[in-house]
Amino acid sequence: MLRYRLCSAETRAAQLGHLLGVMDLQNVALGIVPFSAQRNVWPMPTFTIFDDGRVHADTLDAASTLTQPSQVELYSRAFERLSQGAARGAAARSLIADAVASLK
Repeated sequence: MLRYRLCSAETRAAQLGHLLGVMDLQNVALGIVPFSAQRNVWPMPTFTIFDDGRVHADTLDAASTLTQPSQVELYSRAFERLSQGAARGAAARSLIADAVASLK
């Protein structure tokens, strides 16, 4: 599979190191959906759920703040479905460590 690199190996290693550093913070919940995980929702551009009333969604050409209850619910359901296949804790740390090792 051909993959395009948007940044250097050093930059990717620093980003992965940052994830390892913030995983233990009380206000951070980190889950990693491995490439091998079966998905029941297609991954999409990024979105952030702030609360029960606001979602920030990034698409390929725009960013939107969504506040309609039906929109917030749609993204909440997508998040829950993506979360089902996510690795957390030691399993997530292992995936990150493997990714860092693959950069060397």
